[in-house]
Amino acid sequence: MIDRRYLIVTPYYKEADYFLSRCIESVRKQSVCCDHLLVADGFPSGFIDSQNVRHIKLDTNHNDFGNTPRGVGCLIGVSEGYSGIGLLDADNWFEPTHIASCLEAASSFPGGIGECDFVVARRYRRRPDETIMPLVEEPGHIDTSSFFFLPGSYDALAFWVTMPKAVSPICDRVFTQVLARREYKAAFVKEPTVNYHDLWASNYHYLNEPPPDGAKPNVDITKGMTELGAKSPREIQIINRLAGFSLIDPNKNSRSETPLAQGDRHPSRNEPCPCGSGRKYKHCCGKHT
Repeated sequence: MIDRRYLIVTPYYKEADYFLSRCIESVRKQSVCCDHLLVADGFPSGFIDSQNVRHIKLDTNHNDFGNTPRGVGCLIGVSEGYSGIGLLDADNWFEPTHIASCLEAASSFPGGIGECDFVVARRYRRRPDETIMPLVEEPGHIDTSSFFFLPGSYDALAFWVTMPKAVSPICDRVFTQVLARREYKAAFVKEPTVNYHDLWASNYHYLNEPPPDGAKPNVDITKGMTELGAKSPREIQIINRLAGFSLIDPNKNSRSETPLAQGDRHPSRNEPCPCGSGRKYKHCCGKHT
């Protein structure tokens, strides 16, 4: 019988103990046994040391929205031979069936779990009081905490670290573009198992609700992309290699089709699904919304 081990990686940076505790407890309650690795981005929490979880303390903040600690944790998981690696941001939390649902989706893939490269979970958007926000997922968007990687996609995990810092505010969108350009096979979880702490002001405006304290404006990385596009052809070549795809067009010195705004829009179900499946959104990521 094959001994399968699973790892959840959580990067964190100055999150309050309440959020860390909620995150850790949700992993501890998984119906499938797993290990939890938390990676401090320069500001280690003493609270975590008392929680019987793995804890790596990077000695400085990398200022890249968790990409460096996220990538370091993933690559440790690869090195240590884990059978599956999931991500969970520190302010989010899982339903108890998250890992089991990811494995079930992968096992239902044609040819079985060995033919599946990664799994995409669905999420609930939650207000600070943890009530659910009635929002439709943007087509093809995969939040960081919705990724569950299997060995067939482990070769892509280094891109969490190597992607240019200018696009780190939209790292999940950039990483999704990396996956879409590789010949990976993805499975999709039917019911939401990820709880996303939503502080995007635009989502509250869409619902005609007042944004909560600490709400964030949508991210616009146009300035950073313009600066990258002004680099020399050789520098752009290197940037694209580090991004994992043609982030910058070396001929036009402009951005590729990578989305520049972090936030949600409400899609047409007949649009192609940008996850790379080749299907319409209503038959793919949006099938169960």
